[in-house]
This record gives sequence, C-alpha cells and structure tokens, in this order.
Amino acid sequence: MRRFEGGAPHSWFPGGTLLTSCLKTAGVERSERSAPAEKIPFPKKKVPREVALRELAILEDAYPRAVTALDYDSPFTLIIAVILSAQCTDARVNMTTPHLFAAYPTPEALGSAPLEDVERIVKSCGFFRMKAKNITAAARAIGEQYGGEVPQDREALEALPGVGRKTASVVMSVAFEEAAFAVDTHVFRVSHRLGLSLGKTPRAVEDDVVKLVPPEKLRFAHHWLILHGREICKAPTPLCDRCPVNEICPSAPLVDRALLAKARTKTRTALAGYKKKSAKKAASKKKKS
Repeated sequence: MRRFEGGAPHSWFPGGTLLTSCLKTAGVERSERSAPAEKIPFPKKKVPREVALRELAILEDAYPRAVTALDYDSPFTLIIAVILSAQCTDARVNMTTPHLFAAYPTPEALGSAPLEDVERIVKSCGFFRMKAKNITAAARAIGEQYGGEVPQDREALEALPGVGRKTASVVMSVAFEEAAFAVDTHVFRVSHRLGLSLGKTPRAVEDDVVKLVPPEKLRFAHHWLILHGREICKAPTPLCDRCPVNEICPSAPLVDRALLAKARTKTRTALAGYKKKSAKKAASKKKKS
C-alpha cells in the first residue's frame, strides 16, 4: 500500500503554521486529532467533472493493485463472505470463513447445515442469527435452483436471500469481472468527501460515480475508494496530511476548520480550568494569611 506524506496546506493556513500552532497550544497531539467536536459536513456542491476525473486518476495511481480484502476461492465462497461482511470487518470474516467452509464446503452442504451450528461458527461476525439464516438459505437456493453454481446476472443474484445490490455488485465485479460498482459505507463517505456525488442513497452515489469511470475500470474503482476510506479518508476525521488528493479535495478545508474549532474549544476549556485553579490557590493563600 502506498502511503503519502505531507499534503499541501490551504491558503488560510500558510504552511499549516496557524493550525499546527493552535493544536499545540491546545495540547492536541496528532493521535487526538481524529475526533473533532462536531461531525465534519460533506461538501455542498459536486466538484467539476475535470476535477473529479483528476481525483479518480490520483486514486488509481495510489492503489494500483486494489483488490478485495476478503479471502475466497470461488464465487460461492465470495458471496458467503460478502454477506457475512455486513457491519463487520473483512479481517474478522477472514478469520471465520475457513472454519465455516471446512465444515460446509459446498452450497449443498451449507444449505442443509444445522442452523445452530452455523450460528455458532459465524457468531463473531455480529448479527449472527440473521446472517446464519441468510447464508444457509442463499446456499440452499444456489444448490437447488442453479446446480451449485452462483448465478452471474444481477437479477438472479439479488433474488438470493441476504443479497442486495451491493453484494450482487461485489460478486459481479470480483468473481465475474463484470462492469459493476458497489457502494458500501467507505465508498459512500469518500465519494461525498471528494465531491463526486451528493447522493442521499447508495444507488444515487453509484449512478454519479458510474458516469465518471470508464466501464472497463468500474470493478477497480470500487476498491480505490474503499482502500482510500480505510487508509486515509477515515471516519470521523480523514488524515488529510497524508492524502494524495489533498490539494484538490473540497473536504480538506472543512477538516481544517473542524480541527481548528476543536483546538479553540480545548484551549478555552484549559484556560478556564487554569483560572479556576489559580483563583482557588489565591483564596487558599489569603485564608492562611
């Protein structure tokens, strides 16, 4: 993974000195700068198309080997892993699926597995009862309706239990290398922060980004945005000083303002505490005299 250091400062913070000074004055260390007092708003306008294309080109260069973080060896193991990954980290799913597929390696086996045993295996993935129910039902449908082979078309995929548009898009793009673009929480957040979309729903964000990316690159674009969201453009606060898109990103000044507001708040709080402590100390000395 390529990392970037030293994003360019913005015009009202020449050299970053004012912001850095305020943060140091307030005692806000770098490790503490990821929790501003208020949620950072998304930009209110989309960036011009030429800027959006430049942002995506930078991300493509930054993440040239972007692939899914989920471990899988077939469309079947992938679709089950994606269902389990809802509200769960890929790392946790990767710790769970080896045990699951060792016990139930085929759609037919998982489809007929005792629900209680599947719940036990996937419990650490969260929402384990619903996920166990969905993956066993999906496996059963794959075995009974499609001869054990995961269908490739969107309509059939989305008809499977536990499979929505996002999961179907991941399977289509990763397992079958089709031009599909999945929108998860990372993609939704990063697309808004970069000004690629103002969409209120994942589908609206998908529609906006699809207009910017050539079909042959769509299955990779999903991973550019995911990796950027995980590594740099994090929630609640992105690491703008390490971001390769910093100079043209519309959210960078919003982040600066939020951090500065936090520094000012912490400074006022510290000053108030100092004054209170000094007054108490002075009163104590006066009483003794």
